[in-house]
Amino acid sequence: MVEKECGDHFRSWRFGILMAIIVLACIGSIYAAVTAIRSGDAAAKDASGTSDTFLFLKMYTLTSSSLAVPSFSTFLSWLGPLIGITLGFDAVNSERNKGTLGRLLSQPIYRDDFIKAKFVSALFVITVVVFSLGFLVMGLGLFTIGYPPTPEEFLRIIVFLLMAVIYIGFWLNLSILFSIRFRQAATSALSSIAIWLFFTIFYSMIINMIDSATAVAQTAAPETQLNHINFILTLNRISPTELFSETITTMLSPGVRSLGPLTMDQLVGAIASPLSLGQSLLLIWPQLTGLLAATIICFGLSYVLFMRQEVRSRV
Repeated sequence: MVEKECGDHFRSWRFGILMAIIVLACIGSIYAAVTAIRSGDAAAKDASGTSDTFLFLKMYTLTSSSLAVPSFSTFLSWLGPLIGITLGFDAVNSERNKGTLGRLLSQPIYRDDFIKAKFVSALFVITVVVFSLGFLVMGLGLFTIGYPPTPEEFLRIIVFLLMAVIYIGFWLNLSILFSIRFRQAATSALSSIAIWLFFTIFYSMIINMIDSATAVAQTAAPETQLNHINFILTLNRISPTELFSETITTMLSPGVRSLGPLTMDQLVGAIASPLSLGQSLLLIWPQLTGLLAATIICFGLSYVLFMRQEVRSRV
């Protein structure tokens, strides 16, 4: 079943069109990064504080000051959810509307194998797409920079791509959940896109309004100001987009040493140097756990809802 579903995804027209758009965007971001590196404004456009020893990672985070093109990591955070939504919004309701779901489940197969095959096949396709794009950037970086990445840079890129798969897998599970809940594919697609737009655009606006409404005075006690900052950070981290943004910023920018407020006591004696891979993983472990938990919850809800649904053949 997984092999059949993977073949259907790879041969579909919508997958080809979506991949063409993503590859073009990827090439544009690579060109912008190469232009920034060659023009010498890499340090000015990179807010991570990394040194030239991590120049290879800048292929994924840099953009040129003369080109209005986002970086590769920004493109992946924007267009990645569309891949998951495209592969999952009609995973179940299309089979139901065509009348093939009842005939398929009447065969000697377990019902849960159907929903698991839908998820595994789509996740496999997402993994192939993400790693292909990531290695494309790596290959063009080898051609442009002229030297290979260090072992730590290579491992950071691999972890970044794995986190991108987890992030897109969340949107895949969410779209599959709506595909089970709604009978019309258009309704499930619009519901998934609405939630994606809410967390990508409107959620930050709401948090900014809450921040303005609950702002404390500058003369308030440091503990009060710190509690307010942590409260706003907690609200921001409800969004999976914010969690993914923090993880890729830390993995691709070794100079990032903290994802929250720092006090003067914490800064005294600190050495301004990039973090190791292990320290960066410890820093983003809560964000990565949150993304995994959200993905598992969506899959669990999809599984339970599908197992309890009545399946009838189309008359």
